[in-house]
Amino acid sequence: MLTELITLSEKIKILRGKNGLTQSGLANRVKLTRSAVNAWEMGNSVPSTETIIMLAKLFGVSTDYLLGVDNEEKISVNGLKPKEIDSIKNVVNCYRDRK
Repeated sequence: MLTELITLSEKIKILRGKNGLTQSGLANRVKLTRSAVNAWEMGNSVPSTETIIMLAKLFGVSTDYLLGVDNEEKISVNGLKPKEIDSIKNVVNCYRDRK
């Protein structure tokens, strides 16, 4: 089964929106300019390796996900209690069972 490939520029724009950030807001978080973020989202440039790592941490995704090596978005459960993790797994399984 072929999955739709999403470019790095599209992922940054999508994840920025999911996190309620404007281009300026994201730029402030990674200590760059809004025009740099705009250039990434337009596909005119790409973030540095260091910035990709910062973006992955900020958005709670892996660098592999951002770069398209792994196209599955993952959710970090770091810092949650085992019971909370089980609750999340149950919700995910409910959505999977609907298909």
